[in-house]
Amino acid sequence: MAGGPSTPELVAAVSNAGGVGTLAAGYLTVEKLTEQARQTCALLDDGKGFGINLFCPNTADAGGATSEEELAQWTTFRGRLAPAADHFDIDLPDAPTWSDDYFSAKVEAILADNFLPNPDALEFVSFTFGYPDKEVIARVKESGRKVILNATSIEGVQAAAAAGADRIVLQGLAAGGHRAFVRGKDSSDNIGASVEELAQAVTEASAVTDVPIIAAGGVGNREDVVKLVGAGATAVQVGTRFLTTAEAGTKETHRRALRELTERGTVLTHAFSGKPARAIENTFTRELSAVAPELYPQLHYLTTPIRGAANKTGNPEYLNLWAGIAFAQCEDQYAADVVAELSGSAE
Repeated sequence: MAGGPSTPELVAAVSNAGGVGTLAAGYLTVEKLTEQARQTCALLDDGKGFGINLFCPNTADAGGATSEEELAQWTTFRGRLAPAADHFDIDLPDAPTWSDDYFSAKVEAILADNFLPNPDALEFVSFTFGYPDKEVIARVKESGRKVILNATSIEGVQAAAAAGADRIVLQGLAAGGHRAFVRGKDSSDNIGASVEELAQAVTEASAVTDVPIIAAGGVGNREDVVKLVGAGATAVQVGTRFLTTAEAGTKETHRRALRELTERGTVLTHAFSGKPARAIENTFTRELSAVAPELYPQLHYLTTPIRGAANKTGNPEYLNLWAGIAFAQCEDQYAADVVAELSGSAE
């Protein structure tokens, strides 16, 4: 997950243990991405590799300047955040911020000859929220890296395959964090509410494309992995189980919530960032999910001061507690132990 949990130490630990770690580039500057990628390389054992995930602007979404209608929505929601801002004694932004997360600059950096001391260590580049244009896909492939695209529907799987994906992540509804729904490509975002439903979707996806399918969403234990691989998945992508590992950069308030708030359920909300994401239910999601506009990334930047203050004060009720439905299975352990458990090598 972007925003802190992904660290060079975590990525390398997963890869060194037999998985393939992914460095989340979301919200990083180009300079920080380059630094973390090189740190990851330095921590990898000989012959091990990793991937990088980029937030990709979607041409089907409105982008660039905030429209008058969006500004009105943003302003109204800012007013609804005032009690929380007062509670933490902080100021909110006076104007909305939009960013493409330095997408083009990050692509150019990754494809540069001097990006890594060992270029072969970067095995793939994955894209979330949208598909890059054909030129970018071709250039990534020409560099020797695989292209991974996301889908949340069978139609999305077909679209990703047609776009040239080497691998397709089929994300189920049970996944934690942001939804990988691609507007204009995915017909829906409601498959895989459980691992069993995701397994069925994997089988359906495998019937419409020869591109290998990576299953993601709601994976908590070895049994879940076996079900998904048995349904036809080439690999399984896991995020939530690694949030409480020693190597993760997860905020301490978030980390503690994953361990202590296990009696709570998870909800889909766009109140924190303007895009739907699954999180542990808290006061923020209960009070603001129904009134928040779908305005990304403007809401991400608007709520940043509140989320920062919540973490600093140890208050989980106003923090984006990203988590999949199996978060109660998170433990304080090393990443290698999670890989061993899920892969079956610990048996």
